[in-house]
Amino acid sequence: MTIAAIVLAAGLGTRFGAAPKCLARFDGRPLVRRAVEAALAGGADPAIVVTGRAGDAVAEALDGLVHTRIHNDAPERGLASSLRLGFAALPEAATGALVLLADMPLISAETIAALIAAQSAHPDAAAIVPVHAGRRGNPVLLARRLAPEIAALSGDAGAGPLLRAREDVVALPVDDPGILVDVDTPEALAALIEDWRGARGEA
Repeated sequence: MTIAAIVLAAGLGTRFGAAPKCLARFDGRPLVRRAVEAALAGGADPAIVVTGRAGDAVAEALDGLVHTRIHNDAPERGLASSLRLGFAALPEAATGALVLLADMPLISAETIAALIAAQSAHPDAAAIVPVHAGRRGNPVLLARRLAPEIAALSGDAGAGPLLRAREDVVALPVDDPGILVDVDTPEALAALIEDWRGARGEA
């Protein structure tokens, strides 16, 4: 059983400013690199990275990491357009895909591994959704059989609308507050870095 990772790094990130958000640095590494590293370390294979207008710069940021890059030439159509492209690029052997957002720098490899293990334990589940402190977060593991429905998605909502009314979605408790943390602005990223360093006892 193989689970791929789809890393969504094509968003326009208009609230972040002119520079691509996925290339902003956290702990010395671009956000998109952290996402791909977590996916690979957690056992996802392959890592499919969907990029937009900063595709070449993202490829440079991922130098040395084994991944497949898919270009979204119309990222303004919303997150669903990238998700469709990533799902369409799944290798034949993949039974599902973990969908990671490139602006969530605290996702751990342990959470990735736990989601993959849960899919093995619940092979009939349409999705495995991580839950921390009673709140659902990301990344979400989507079964390959959702491909026809994902191909019909549009806008910026991702797979959320597909999962709300389903009974075959498994909620997986994880000890990882990072599943709830994303960054939309430079100020939010700076505050997150400051809090993260403080928690680690760094100046």
